[in-house]
Amino acid sequence: MRVTVNGEKMVFEYASLTVAKTLDLLNIAGETGIAVELNGVIVRAEDRAKTVLKDGDALEIVSFVGGG
Repeated sequence: MRVTVNGEKMVFEYASLTVAKTLDLLNIAGETGIAVELNGVIVRAEDRAKTVLKDGDALEIVSFVGGG
């Protein structure tokens, strides 16, 4: 499956892939303070495990950083 993550084209060897599994594969599952957008639409944290990706989808993953 081909998915673009933060502008980088990636290939995953899975027939079915959820947003949560993708975050796990990228070693960022369970991190707090991140937002995920799928094809321009925010995916709520509670929906990540049931949101299935399709070939050609685009994910944007951003983390919130405090500062002053």
